[in-house]
Amino acid sequence: MNVEAPTHRLRIAWAMTVLAAVPIVLAMPSFFHFLDAKPGISLQDPFLDILPVRDLSTPLFVLLYGVIATVVFGLMRHPTLFLRAAQAYVFLLLLRIISMAVLTLEPPPGLIELQDPISVLVYPGKEPFTKDLFFSGHTATVYLLYLAAPWRIGRPLLLFAAVLVGCAVLVQHVHWTIDVLAAPFGAWLSWWCSSQTIRWVNKSATSVNEAA
Repeated sequence: MNVEAPTHRLRIAWAMTVLAAVPIVLAMPSFFHFLDAKPGISLQDPFLDILPVRDLSTPLFVLLYGVIATVVFGLMRHPTLFLRAAQAYVFLLLLRIISMAVLTLEPPPGLIELQDPISVLVYPGKEPFTKDLFFSGHTATVYLLYLAAPWRIGRPLLLFAAVLVGCAVLVQHVHWTIDVLAAPFGAWLSWWCSSQTIRWVNKSATSVNEAA
């Protein structure tokens, strides 16, 4: 049974989460400048070679932001779970920065640029950035929302949505296959990390309930 934390503790936790997220988000344009100048690795990807190349930007982002809006709306009725999901996303951003710095890849051949009106805000320059590769942020985000979703009935649909997003970025050749395959593991690790940071909130809630 989920225990909701006291409101005052949630406010403090949200403030700490935002304070942790702000420097990461502000650092991303500079990080992408660094990544753009760093030589990357080009992979041999037989699976990607056999896929057709199609521009799926519109259905991809309708699906992506539709899933985000739906799950966020559902999480609003579960404050502690919502907080954990937000903390997991901060971990996801940090993990992607580390993984892209360690394993910097060049974009796949035949890439069709994604026109993302949201992520372009943190990219350097006016052109879509194409070296934010390992691992796929779009796939990882949807998979993270699948882990965080408060409904049991709709969760298989979210898992299917994550598969569709992964397939879409491959067909558009904006990611290597390894980027998509690694994304669920990155999302799961971020979700696990958030279970550790949320413990003090749940511990406080349990103490309050036991004292009542």
